[in-house]
Amino acid sequence: MYEPRNYRHHVQARGLISFQVGMQESDLFILAGTDLSREAIVFLEECRSVISGYIRTNPEFGSSLSPLPLDQQAHAIVREMYSASLKAGVGPMAGVAGAIAEFIGRRLLAMTPEIIIENGGDIFIKTAISRRIGIYAGNSPLSGKIGLAISPEATPAGICTSSGTVGPSLSFGKADAAVVLSHSCTLADAAATAIGNTVTCPDAIAGGLDLAKNIEGISGAVIIIGDSMGAWGDIELVRLD
Repeated sequence: MYEPRNYRHHVQARGLISFQVGMQESDLFILAGTDLSREAIVFLEECRSVISGYIRTNPEFGSSLSPLPLDQQAHAIVREMYSASLKAGVGPMAGVAGAIAEFIGRRLLAMTPEIIIENGGDIFIKTAISRRIGIYAGNSPLSGKIGLAISPEATPAGICTSSGTVGPSLSFGKADAAVVLSHSCTLADAAATAIGNTVTCPDAIAGGLDLAKNIEGISGAVIIIGDSMGAWGDIELVRLD
């Protein structure tokens, strides 16, 4: 079921224009230096075709909730999903939204110096100026009040969110938002799922952050459940007006 991305109405990205592209379950909100919607839809179709084609011949890739052995012969986007799932301890499809955002973003960077792609709460970003990324956490009183300061030097990067209370994605936890930063958007997505699965109450925040510390390739994490929040890593939290 599609859930309206109302948080997109609050996006302000100085110097960039916004457009949306979608195909089946994929719904991308993109900010770039120029309108690249035609190129983006071609790349989106390519990504979806590769992943769906691989699942047809390897059904377990699409259904497994635990890591599978890496297939070195697979397409690069599929290999990246395998690798991320192995590091995070979740199924390969846990990183699919981040993988699509990243692979499209890196292709579009040949046409624009800056790109921000949001795919259902998972963001790939390359920026030339410092920007603030707000954290949407459903009905939490902290939702929209806290954000991350992202410097140009820290990008390209992935900023991905898993939630047990918002959206249709599978989560075994109850976190309003489990946010992960990584230079790999695919890994950030898979790790956010893994961390979100462990957070069932405010007391579980510390354990979720401990898990984040032990996933290679993650630079930071933020967990919000209700009015409780915890953070770890090389991140700068900011208060949003």
